[in-house]
Amino acid sequence: MSRPDRRCQIADAALGLAASGGTHALTHQAIDRRLDLPKGSTSYYFRTREALLLAAADRLITLSRERFHVVLGQPGASSDPVEVISEYVTGLVTDRVAEVIARQALLLDLGIGDDVRGRLRRCMFSEDAAAGLMESLGSAQPHVAARRLVTVLEGVVYSHTQGLERDEPHSSRRGVIADLVTRTLLTLR
Repeated sequence: MSRPDRRCQIADAALGLAASGGTHALTHQAIDRRLDLPKGSTSYYFRTREALLLAAADRLITLSRERFHVVLGQPGASSDPVEVISEYVTGLVTDRVAEVIARQALLLDLGIGDDVRGRLRRCMFSEDAAAGLMESLGSAQPHVAARRLVTVLEGVVYSHTQGLERDEPHSSRRGVIADLVTRTLLTLR
């Protein structure tokens, strides 16, 4: 059995620390302690805080792509955009809440660089994929419609992790999300 990649372990630990304690909890030393590594190990792999944050953002991108491909590749998976999007977003607000909260915490840190912020903004939803979807649905302005779709989905994720829908039972979330996605897609066509 192969050892997990140390860089991925560190990025995952960074996300865990950001999710549980915000960006102030995210330090090289805290990751060393969390992973029971010798002091300075995280700094060996990621010299600067910016490099560490880039690794965390890139890890979120990888996890999101993997999850989206899992949704698409499930046995009996639907190709209906409403079902695919609803399944993916439901996963974000149920199974991947820690990742979502870590991302939210990092985005709120005014000290992060533009490169990290840009990756974090794009890590859970693909505007290009959304534009392709909107074009296939006959949108006259697919890129404008895609941006609006992503904005609505970001709001849904925020509402279910931090806002009014946060305390809704997991069993009812998929239906609520599917309804919002349906209404949004009908409006944006």
